[in-house]
Amino acid sequence: MKKIQLILLLVIVVIYGAMAQSTKRTQYLRPTNLKNRVSTIVAGKTRNYYSLNTDTASSISVRGPGMLRVLTRGRFVSAEGGKINYGVIYSIDGGDQLKFNKSKVERSEKASYANDSLGVPGQLKVMEIELGRGSHTIEFKLQESGVPVAARYVFKHTKAKKQAWVTFSPVKPSEPVDLVTRERIVKYYRFSSQKPLKIEINGQTELQILTRIENHYNMKGRIHYRVQVKENGEVVNTYQLSSVRSEVTGYKNDETLIPGKASTFVINVPKGNHTYEIVPLDEDKNTLLGRLLLPKKDIGIVK
Repeated sequence: MKKIQLILLLVIVVIYGAMAQSTKRTQYLRPTNLKNRVSTIVAGKTRNYYSLNTDTASSISVRGPGMLRVLTRGRFVSAEGGKINYGVIYSIDGGDQLKFNKSKVERSEKASYANDSLGVPGQLKVMEIELGRGSHTIEFKLQESGVPVAARYVFKHTKAKKQAWVTFSPVKPSEPVDLVTRERIVKYYRFSSQKPLKIEINGQTELQILTRIENHYNMKGRIHYRVQVKENGEVVNTYQLSSVRSEVTGYKNDETLIPGKASTFVINVPKGNHTYEIVPLDEDKNTLLGRLLLPKKDIGIVK
């Protein structure tokens, strides 16, 4: 009897752990800038949606890999009119503008607004955006102002494929900086807007960029910063990153600074020769430190 009880207890612990892990891997995100909430009641539960704007983009920051589900609802503001149409414009990491259009949307029979004066929510319409490893910033705008639209953002993390990475050096001259993390010396390269990190590489491959902001000891809290990727003077992507002071990493030869925790983004390098520049955009921030990694399996094709 005791053996059976022990087995049942172990099963319950395993199930609870799996459920907790699954919940942790699903994030409900909110915009970092526009936070005009539209409380919507669905099946007796209140869900927070966030209004979209035609002029200012709603910005979502998340770390991949995973799937971002954007749940949208148009709003019926009057009793007239049977159906509505709306469009959402979005871009990933400063890339090309993409569109999500919905037409002939009807009133929802399962949802209502906490504030009845807003009108009636439209049917739920969902778009999915697959994101690779590293940090991503996705911006959303309402295409036209005729129909109010609010969105809810749900990110489901997926497990990154196991892959061996090796270090890759930028084009000289780059100022090397030795950091010590858990008694191991790791080489980074210092760069700024005046002296960007320059990379020459052959594709097709992935290039993983680890960046750390350089903090003075009196700097506190989370620091946000932006990094732009250029190729031949043209902007490829822009990344909104953030960091706090690292608790396990320090400088080998400098006690006046302390590095931030590493933030990562990935450049998908197409076939052929490419020259990239990694440029910090915030003039009020200090210099950044960068480290380059690429898949070990691709080491034979790069310069």
